[in-house]
Amino acid sequence: MSDPITVAIIEDLREVREGLTVLVNGTSGFRCSGSFRTMEEALRALTRERPVVILTDLGLPGMSGIEGIRILKERYPEVPIVALTVYDEEEEIFDALCAGAAGYLLKNTPPARLLECLKEVVSGGAPMSPEVARQVIKLFREVCPPARASHNLTPQETEVLKLLVEGHNYKTAASELGITINTVSFHLRHVYDKLQVHSKTEAVAKALRDHLI
Repeated sequence: MSDPITVAIIEDLREVREGLTVLVNGTSGFRCSGSFRTMEEALRALTRERPVVILTDLGLPGMSGIEGIRILKERYPEVPIVALTVYDEEEEIFDALCAGAAGYLLKNTPPARLLECLKEVVSGGAPMSPEVARQVIKLFREVCPPARASHNLTPQETEVLKLLVEGHNYKTAASELGITINTVSFHLRHVYDKLQVHSKTEAVAKALRDHLI
C-alpha cells in the first residue's frame, strides 16, 4: 500500500476542526498529521512533521490565514496549501491565491468532494469551489487589458506591485521596502491610475495577466 496523504488542519472553530480531523482519519489513504487552532501553533508544530498537504481557514485568531500561507510557502514551497473558508469575496480569494494557496474551497464543500480536492491538489491540481471559480473568471474578464497596453510603471511602482502580487498588504510591503505606509499608498495611487484599476485585487489580476511582474 502507498503511504497515506498526511493533512495538517488549521481551524479555530473546535467543532469544525474536530469534524475535519475525524473525516481525514476515517478515510482510507488519509491521515491527519496535526490539527491546530491558530497559525502560530501550526508554524511551530510543522517543524517537527511536514505534511503532504495543508488545509487552512483564513479567518483565524492572531495571524491571519493569508499571512500564514505566505510564510508556509516560504518555508515549505513543495507543500500545497488549500484554503477552506466562508469568505467568497474577490479580495480574500485573490489575496489567498497570490500568497501561495494552491486551492480555494468554501466550507459548504461536501466531505467527499473535499477529500477529492485534497487528492487533486497533491497531484498538481488547483481545486476551487464553483462559486470561487466564477469569481476568478469574472475578475479576469473585467481587467482584460487592451491589445497594446503601455503602463509605464516606475521601478518603485513595479516593486510595490510585485509585493502585492506576493500577498503583502500595505503594512508588510512598507516593512519589506523600508518605507512608510503613506509612501506605499502614494505609489499605489499612481499604479492604479496607470493600470486603470480601482482596487488592490484588480491591480494584482492585471499585473498577472499583463506579465508585469
